[in-house]
Amino acid sequence: MRFFIYSRKSVDTGKGESIGNQIEMCRQYIAEKFPDTAGHAIAVYEDEGFSAKNTDRPRFQQMLADIREQKPDFVVCYRLDRISRSVSDFSALIEELNDKSIAFICIKEEFDTSKPMGKAMMYIASVFAQLERETIAERVRDNMLLLARTGRWLGGTTPTGYTSEKEQEIILDGKIKTSCKLKENPEELRAVDAMFERFLEVRSVSGVSKYLMKQGFRSRNGKYYTPLGVKDILQNPVYCMADREAFAYFTAQNSDVCFDEGACSGKYGLLAYNKRDYRKKHAPRQTMDKWIVAIGRHKGRVPGRVWAAVQGMLAANRPAGTGPARVHNEYALLSGLIWCGSCGERMFAKRRSGRNANAEVYDYVCSSKLRGGKALCGSQNLNGPEVDTQVCRYLTRHIRESTEIFPMLERLKREIQEGAQEDPLTAIELRVKKCGGELDNLVQTLGQGALAPVLRQRVNARAAELEAELRELAAQRACLEQSAGLEANKELQVHVLAAALSSLDNGFDTLTIQEKRTLLRLLVQKILWDGEDLHIFMDGQ
Repeated sequence: MRFFIYSRKSVDTGKGESIGNQIEMCRQYIAEKFPDTAGHAIAVYEDEGFSAKNTDRPRFQQMLADIREQKPDFVVCYRLDRISRSVSDFSALIEELNDKSIAFICIKEEFDTSKPMGKAMMYIASVFAQLERETIAERVRDNMLLLARTGRWLGGTTPTGYTSEKEQEIILDGKIKTSCKLKENPEELRAVDAMFERFLEVRSVSGVSKYLMKQGFRSRNGKYYTPLGVKDILQNPVYCMADREAFAYFTAQNSDVCFDEGACSGKYGLLAYNKRDYRKKHAPRQTMDKWIVAIGRHKGRVPGRVWAAVQGMLAANRPAGTGPARVHNEYALLSGLIWCGSCGERMFAKRRSGRNANAEVYDYVCSSKLRGGKALCGSQNLNGPEVDTQVCRYLTRHIRESTEIFPMLERLKREIQEGAQEDPLTAIELRVKKCGGELDNLVQTLGQGALAPVLRQRVNARAAELEAELRELAAQRACLEQSAGLEANKELQVHVLAAALSSLDNGFDTLTIQEKRTLLRLLVQKILWDGEDLHIFMDGQ
């Protein structure tokens, strides 16, 4: 007989129902119930660091594939919730097993779907498992609402203009309660005030970004505020005063407003919880009807009517089209490859404007200069068509004269193959799942009403740390995925490049602009413009 054993645990603690213990108990059950073990084939599937909220787990999916191909006699697990806490997921599995005449055994609850009573009890237990999960989720949300009413800062990266400050107070029996609130950072708040004032004038986040650069405002990491960064700040309700206009605005948005209109003094600012959905890829921003809005312990900066007006302007500026924005132009070969030697920023192509402008004439301009003018960077512009021609002539001559090009291509192939074996995205995904699994366990812990206050405080603190780590991992994943397309096609591009170089006598000019770009980006690492000369750095050198 053929048995499949499945085991799962969200976090490896090395105690209790560890994966190893689950497997051992399943083996013992098989040995007791099916004594003729000599003729049995047992396959084990282990998922560690995955929650039971869905069946998107690698080894579980592999087991399903093997079930369809190998058709075992029994699928055995230690406990029902090791499979799933979703009735729909569990029902789908049982139906598939029934169609293939495969019995499902859960040893803890002593369910065996090869028997009618076991099948009925299995469905009943799965209903209660889902009910328990939904009840826990509701308790967690209620707990979040309770914490929101206190106006505490629950951790994570503090918004621009604030730092986190701990507060301690003595409660019953001399116990000390520690919480956090936002403390003002005057220098950063000057930039925030300038953002709102300027946006009301120009109604453009790009215009605000350029203005901040000219005024010398920089973020806490020393960089200039990007349009996306400006937009995030303008949308953050932490700067909004808790006044009657703000109360009316968020009530109209169907947010969970955790205060009455009578508490709207306008003295304090707001805190919004549950703004992002960290269960999904990239942690997308949720609509305001999912937000929990409370009065914080920090001073408000922007009146509610002004903040609401800014949100309306931002919504009006949102593009109506659903298609992706064009990233590359169709005329400049070196756009993004040239770097400014004066300020270290990239140089991008910009067509000339004016009455006598020619559509075919463009310049490479430093991105700092594009955004902030000569006050930020006085680097001289480059004539685009002339620079493209000179660089291409140099490269074709270098290719004909060099004996290192084809060995360099072979090195590139090896690097690509070695890099494919160590995918950083996989490591990030595993860490995300481990954090998610630990969060699930904390959710279950919070669902226990009998927790001591000190323990509940520590659980909340750890949950905040995990949420901050998930935000950081989401940002890293977004950066990696942005370049994943190029890396995925790079090996193919190397082969294409080798073929193009072998027939270079046919002429570089016969290639399309896409083919030229492919060749240039594989050969050239970067080009540095120091104001007088161009320095070309070849890939691999």
